[in-house]
Amino acid sequence: MAKICVVLATYNGEKYLSKMLESLMVQTRPADLIVAVDDGSKDSSVQILEEFRNRLPLQISVSPENQGHRAAFSKALELATPQLADEDFIALADQDDIWLPHKLQELEQALISAPQSLVFGDAQIIDGQGNVTAESWRKFSLIQEQVSIEQQIAGINNVTGCLCLFRAALLNKIMPIPQGVTVHDRWIAMLAQKNGGVKAIDKAVVQYRIHGENAVGGAATPPMSKTLETQILWAETLIENATSLNLTENEIEFGRHLVRLSRKRLESGLAIGELPWIYKNRRNLFLPGSFLQTLKRVLFTAVGLPLARKLWGKN
Repeated sequence: MAKICVVLATYNGEKYLSKMLESLMVQTRPADLIVAVDDGSKDSSVQILEEFRNRLPLQISVSPENQGHRAAFSKALELATPQLADEDFIALADQDDIWLPHKLQELEQALISAPQSLVFGDAQIIDGQGNVTAESWRKFSLIQEQVSIEQQIAGINNVTGCLCLFRAALLNKIMPIPQGVTVHDRWIAMLAQKNGGVKAIDKAVVQYRIHGENAVGGAATPPMSKTLETQILWAETLIENATSLNLTENEIEFGRHLVRLSRKRLESGLAIGELPWIYKNRRNLFLPGSFLQTLKRVLFTAVGLPLARKLWGKN
């Protein structure tokens, strides 16, 4: 029987970590292995992990200093790899969510019966006190069940890491996760899409906690300058790894053009000449919206940081 390995990254997560680990204990299809990497916590996160060591198939690795969530998940996957066969499965876990009891069972059954390399479910949204604030994370965030590689290059990701299960056979493609990858689950989703495909199921499998201190999902919108710099880093990293990602020439050119546009926006007030390209690629650059919403997005994407700073106080 195939094994399921859960990889978990923790960092100063004492407030919610126990609830997360308790939800792993009541899975109708229990995990066979849980690899936890603590990313230099200064609170009691490691102590909490130790308290669960005899209650879960838990392996704990502690980093001496904080490296960031990409590095922590990369380390956890590195530790898990020699313990898994190609037919096994991997689930990604965040420290502050609550897994619904049927999560692993639902995702495993969906993946066994599908040809795809990765499946992902939906989630309820809960607040810091555990109250349900929305029944569907997918509807709340306008997440599409399928996205193109160009959309992925533009930063539109439909696979939230804690909602997915993927085949361990992907590890030889995923690892090592490049330094320039801004979010690990985007990298994994792209490789799954290029190597077998991605499938969405409609059922909620997690209570996804948004509490204002999330490392990724639910985090505050970064400054415009940071957004553009992150976009450049992400697209350049994908282009540098075009061979391992099996990107087509059209996908590579889309990424290169997006980098050029983002650099122009950092340095100049307007990029009027880019409007035809932006409009042509609007479905790859933006989430679905009304005609008016899309038009506003198209026009704003031609506005550079110097002008946005003057007009709206962007930084």
